[in-house]
Amino acid sequence: MKLPSDAAMLLSFVNTKLRDVYDSLDALCEDYEADRGELEEKLRALGYEYDPARNAFR
Repeated sequence: MKLPSDAAMLLSFVNTKLRDVYDSLDALCEDYEADRGELEEKLRALGYEYDPARNAFR
């Protein structure tokens, strides 16, 4: 399964997966074979940063 390409959908999808399935962004990226830097850059463009303490983009 691929990650959504639309940034808003990606944000919702990633935060849901981080909340319900994965204990870290690295684990999610590994399972989806996604480049963490590219993912963070795409969501940063929307104004969101990964918060490891909350395991979510805020």
